[in-house]
Amino acid sequence: MKKKIVVLGATGTVGSKVAEILLNEGHQVTLMARHTDKLEKYRGQEATILAGDILDAQTLTKAFQKADSAFVLLPDNVQAENTRAYQRHVTSVLIEAIEASGIRYLVNMSSLGSHMHEGNGIMAGTGEQEVRLNQLEHVNVLHIRSAYFMENFLRTMGLVKNRGINGTPAVGDHAIPMVATWDVARVIAGHLARLDFTGKRVEAVMGPRDYTYQEFTSLIGKAIGQPELPYVQVPVAQAKEVFLSNGFSEDFVDNLIEMGTAVETGFMNYQQRETSTVTPTPAEAFIQEVYVPIYNKL
Repeated sequence: MKKKIVVLGATGTVGSKVAEILLNEGHQVTLMARHTDKLEKYRGQEATILAGDILDAQTLTKAFQKADSAFVLLPDNVQAENTRAYQRHVTSVLIEAIEASGIRYLVNMSSLGSHMHEGNGIMAGTGEQEVRLNQLEHVNVLHIRSAYFMENFLRTMGLVKNRGINGTPAVGDHAIPMVATWDVARVIAGHLARLDFTGKRVEAVMGPRDYTYQEFTSLIGKAIGQPELPYVQVPVAQAKEVFLSNGFSEDFVDNLIEMGTAVETGFMNYQQRETSTVTPTPAEAFIQEVYVPIYNKL
């Protein structure tokens, strides 16, 4: 049976894929994003396109009304002077719209590491959002705790292309779960369409296995013809300077770097890996199908 489903952040890394899957299955999907140019291609596929900010409670309420389910998330604001205050404000607006609309099924984009509320940077905010959404009455909420996105390696592609190295502030030899966002989107879209969850639940999506940054970098190197491509742990001060020069606020940068440098504490390895948490796309396939084509166009 076809459903009426709302997808927030419909132009984002995960939201765009969730939207595509649901529309291809024939569901009536409301796509919401601040900038909707990339969504115009969906107008002929039972798509309703809403231009709006996630802080616009009135637009959110309108979107949620009469919907069977919705995909919600906590978007980054790289210019937020107080990251945690911004995250709390977003959650407050979401809750206001959820309660006003009467929607009963939510799939919330969270992350591995969201069981902690400090010491994990950005993830402290997603952890707090989980707790607050869990306080909603008569609303079924499924929190998808996703592994580290393989797509994050696309952000350092310029470093690979121009300097022959890959690097972040995270240690290179600590293995963590990594996942392709197509796999995350398939899990989310399935739950949004099936409405197969009740109460408040957490579901981990952990990818095929754990990888270190060094190992993933080595796999990239082999795929692009640079088998000796090194991974370099970038000094915090240097990384911070780069982010600040790109217009990020200092508080956001501090949260972002804390999330990376905390990887070696094991906070990303808290969820137990089970058959139900494993997804099919290995790093090698992601690199060949996603990374290499983009790299070759640079």
